[in-house]
Amino acid sequence: MRRLWLGLSLVLLLSFGILAWVGSRIYQLAPPIPDRVVTTDGRVVFGSGEVEAGQDVWRSFGGMELGSIWGHGSYVAPDWTADWLHRELVAVLDQWATSASANSYAAMGAEDQAALRERLRRETRLNTYDPATRTITVSPERAQAIDANVAYYAQLFAQGNDDYALPSGTVTEPARAHALSAFFFWSAWAAATDRPGDTVTYTSNWPHEPLIANRPTPDSIVWTGVSILMLLGGIGALAFWHAAKRKEEVPDVLPAADPLLGSSPTPSQRSTVKYFWVVCGLLVLQICMGIITAHYGVEGNGLFGIALAKVLPYSAARSWHVQLGIFWIATAWLAAGLAIAPSVGSEPRGQRLLVNVLFAALVLVVGGSLAGQLLAINGQLDASGVWWFGHSGYEYIDLGRIFQYALLAGLVLWVVLVARALWPALKRRDVQRPLLIMLLISTIAIGAFYFAALGAGRHTNLAIAEYWRWWVVHLWVEGFFEVFATVIIAFLFARLGLVRYATAGRASVLAASIFLAGGVIGTLHHLYFSGTPTVALALGSVFSALEVVPLVFLGYDGWENWRHTRATPWMRQYRWPIYFFIAVAFWNVVGAGLFGFMINPPVALYYMQGLNTTPVHGHTALFGVYGMLGLGLVLFTVKSVHPNLVWPERLLKIGFWAINIGLGAMVLISVLPVGLLQTWAAIDVGYWYARSSEFLHTGPMETLRWLRIIGDTVFAIGAIVFVVAIARMTIGRRREGANLESTHPAA
Repeated sequence: MRRLWLGLSLVLLLSFGILAWVGSRIYQLAPPIPDRVVTTDGRVVFGSGEVEAGQDVWRSFGGMELGSIWGHGSYVAPDWTADWLHRELVAVLDQWATSASANSYAAMGAEDQAALRERLRRETRLNTYDPATRTITVSPERAQAIDANVAYYAQLFAQGNDDYALPSGTVTEPARAHALSAFFFWSAWAAATDRPGDTVTYTSNWPHEPLIANRPTPDSIVWTGVSILMLLGGIGALAFWHAAKRKEEVPDVLPAADPLLGSSPTPSQRSTVKYFWVVCGLLVLQICMGIITAHYGVEGNGLFGIALAKVLPYSAARSWHVQLGIFWIATAWLAAGLAIAPSVGSEPRGQRLLVNVLFAALVLVVGGSLAGQLLAINGQLDASGVWWFGHSGYEYIDLGRIFQYALLAGLVLWVVLVARALWPALKRRDVQRPLLIMLLISTIAIGAFYFAALGAGRHTNLAIAEYWRWWVVHLWVEGFFEVFATVIIAFLFARLGLVRYATAGRASVLAASIFLAGGVIGTLHHLYFSGTPTVALALGSVFSALEVVPLVFLGYDGWENWRHTRATPWMRQYRWPIYFFIAVAFWNVVGAGLFGFMINPPVALYYMQGLNTTPVHGHTALFGVYGMLGLGLVLFTVKSVHPNLVWPERLLKIGFWAINIGLGAMVLISVLPVGLLQTWAAIDVGYWYARSSEFLHTGPMETLRWLRIIGDTVFAIGAIVFVVAIARMTIGRRREGANLESTHPAA
């Protein structure tokens, strides 16, 4: 154990040291935000503070939840960076073509077009930013193209566009529309302008734009190859380790009856039941928002003819869909920690009261943040109100800053409640201690790492804001959530007497080291093209490949979990939570491993970032892994609070299979084919085209998007049936005294 703890400590120290160092380079080399944009003849195109004001306007209508910037955000509206850039470039080419006595650039011969493209490449990629005056200088022709874009976006955001699920009246004031254009221009300028002294743009030549020869850099190609080699080498090394290690120890004698049978829940454990009701309610509401959000992609601003966008615009529905998913999964995990801790340690004085206080805080954060987002997107808050009470603009951490503070306070209280209940057991220094320490460490990490959300302020440079945003999202989802999941499942099986505590403790520390060795630095794979230096691409590609390595072997864990259901006759009573744990292993391999690596190598992500290949990974990894674990924890915890409970077998069977089959159908029938066709379009024509309404609303694409209704419907039915089962178990309390199969193991 000493060597294992030392290994984990070194992994954490080195990984976070490297991640912090790359962060310092991002601060130093982020694309500069100009104070002014002027022409060579002195005309002011964008004035002082307009880029920052435009960031406020972008945030007010949902930010990343309506289109994307640098490929990060939602998928129905265009990527505003690529869209602005392409429109600006075409406008400049048309001006030059007209001055050369041609009707347009498209009407010119191939040789003349090539000459103009080379001229455009040199002018656009030349860095004219002056650090002394914080000024970007552009040619009069380019300024004229910018003016045309300003007029186009002012009209677009005032009149709306059903193809983009963009409601009319989103931005109507001319000054706000002009500022929004300044923000879009800056993001496109960073994507098309070479870094000082380099031949690569601030975004490593992203997006693919043939008009200015924006294509994958040599670094992207080389590090893609290195990442694949690292993946294969890591798989080989871990396969050798699996083959060479001794068979895991199992208890000499398995319990003859359920160890939890006859136990009495503490007052605080009984108080966690209402958390599971909230989980069920938020799950159903999230599915409703998912249905609305997906439908907006094909009907624009309506739902089967109902003008729903007047009340609930697309960006609000998507913000809620994303946030509700995080809320219900987190609630399931919080409740599981609160329910498990007293049974291991003790019931501290006042624990029940504090559990209820935390519940009230949860309701406040969920209700308040969702209401604030809707008010912000419907234009009922000013710029300051949007930031504090409405919408951060950043996907996954959409909450207004006040609610982020409240969420942090709730997470800290949760950590305290779990720690104080575990403390008596931690002081005993018995065989449980290593496993309990890992449980406490992962609990603290989940609570602490949301503090990174505060790293970005209201007008923080987007490259820096993205760095801190992914600290939260990635280090939660692909770092400490993985550790928490491993530890909590190991702990539950140890508590049932199916594995030794010592074995579970060693396995958990080792697994944490393996997951975090790739997971921490792997955060950088989200930042390849987000205004970061090349070192982020190099390190992110290599270590994100290492993240996949342990996922390849999770089929072994799935097999072990299935074997546990048959270890003793009474274990049949726990088969439904274990089936969900098996689903966690399956979706970890498929969703996080297979679909994750599909988009993670630099060359792949260069073309796929922000296409529908991203939600393929997102749905199968976030819901498939952490959602399934949340549902499994709900079942296990309800069973532990009411050990004599009898499962509603038919409901759980329908719910389990419908959820899993529906999730698979959603991805394989619709989302994945759409994403792959978009990838083809991005490679063949350009990234802007893959995200355009001209492509997405062609006949085949419309058909594929409509086909999603099949998987969505099956999934929704499964989730609703699962919720009904939980209601019968908690409200109806389906219990029959002592279950015969539990009291008579030989039966």
